[in-house]
Amino acid sequence: MSTRINKFLSEAGYCSRRAADKLIAAGKVTINGEVPEMGTKVEEGDEVRVEGKLIKRGVEELVYLAFHKPVGVVCTTDKKREKDNIIEYIGYPSRIFPIGRLDKPSEGLIFLTNDGDIVNKILRAKNNHEKEYLVKLNRSIQGNFIRDMSNGVPILETVTNPCFVEQTGDREFRIILTQGLNRQIRRMCEYLGYEVKRLKRIRIMNIHLDMPEGTWRDFKPEELAELNRMLESSTKTD
Repeated sequence: MSTRINKFLSEAGYCSRRAADKLIAAGKVTINGEVPEMGTKVEEGDEVRVEGKLIKRGVEELVYLAFHKPVGVVCTTDKKREKDNIIEYIGYPSRIFPIGRLDKPSEGLIFLTNDGDIVNKILRAKNNHEKEYLVKLNRSIQGNFIRDMSNGVPILETVTNPCFVEQTGDREFRIILTQGLNRQIRRMCEYLGYEVKRLKRIRIMNIHLDMPEGTWRDFKPEELAELNRMLESSTKTD
């Protein structure tokens, strides 16, 4: 059975489909010695290599990790360009990659896996998967800040979707997003005249942050079952 090259690489546990597309575009992938076009299909018996390394679609056990990322750790698999990368920090014995990002100054929950299919289902913005954060600002919350954050803020040439925001302290609030714009919460606060001093993600979908900073755990069987149920109607990339 034939499979698109980006899906082949994700199912082999090498990287996500998004990362695979970048490798293909950069000419780092070959099929039977030839550089493929985007969307090329891999047939049974084809030899696939990435930067010369042979990739096999094996029966590797799927890994799903929940990690409490500390401030200062970078969510990248690029060990050469970023010494504080998440992969070296965790030191997991098999190849895994993060689902999405949590910027360097932020802390909290992030998933890591070798299941490229679930990566795409979670990351697709139109699937409206919730992510919950606790935020501390540089000064007291005043005026219509909570209302304005809830209704949507103009950033990055768009207006953020309406979302749940609740004040939890003089300078603190809780926010639940279904979008994943670059540095979204920080940009929203900046637009309204505030600076984020601390940002912590405490939930992704049905999985809550319940481990000490800098530690990780496997998904619990019931968590994975519920996550898969929630993803049943999610759109995947081709």
